[in-house]
Amino acid sequence: MFLAEADRLAAGGSVLLDGPEGRHAAAVRRLRTGERVDLTDGAGLVAECVVTAADKASLTLDVLSRREVPAPSPRLVVVQALPKGDRGELAVETMTEVGVDEIVPWSAARCVTQWKPERREKALGRWRSTAREAAKQARRAHFPAVADLASTADVEKRVAAASAALLLHEEAAEPLTALRPPADGEIVIVVGPEGGLTGEEVERLSAAGGRPTLLGPTVLRTSTAGVAAASVLLAATGRW
Repeated sequence: MFLAEADRLAAGGSVLLDGPEGRHAAAVRRLRTGERVDLTDGAGLVAECVVTAADKASLTLDVLSRREVPAPSPRLVVVQALPKGDRGELAVETMTEVGVDEIVPWSAARCVTQWKPERREKALGRWRSTAREAAKQARRAHFPAVADLASTADVEKRVAAASAALLLHEEAAEPLTALRPPADGEIVIVVGPEGGLTGEEVERLSAAGGRPTLLGPTVLRTSTAGVAAASVLLAATGRW
């Protein structure tokens, strides 16, 4: 799967894939005349194509068919407390692969990593680049959004507006598997940092409508808890 602008996919029967995507397709993937290629705009439009010409940095493709893939429902959002090191990109990659629709980086109280203002855009750029590449690898028609860095007040608003909001907590009594998820709207999963949610965070987010929920009998790392919880909900909602 390669990413292309929507106007290119919508116009005419031939598409030029150039720029970074074209170079990757031609020089790294070594796609040649006659091979099949899928293109997407990342917002639901998919074009099934065949390569008609290839050079060192671009491909020319004939569009065989186009289709609009409906956005999945219910929408699944993971609020991810900032993990240490490169575990943030790992979390983004795996959540994108399974089908999470939006990832919200959260500067929780016990996060060891904090995105200082001078490094914030670079770190956010890495998360967004990771999501984009993982979405192509997973052949997703709808690429996930990676939101701006959220404060706890921002997370409260997301929780309050959700159709269902879950706070993953190792001391919760209600298991995630017992949840009956809504059929539409937005489900928000809040994943705390390695040190866990503080009492104040649990209070504030619970008051906003979040339900403390037990993921399972083991304590997962923050970088893997989101994808595990998302997998349970994707199965429960019928999206899997």
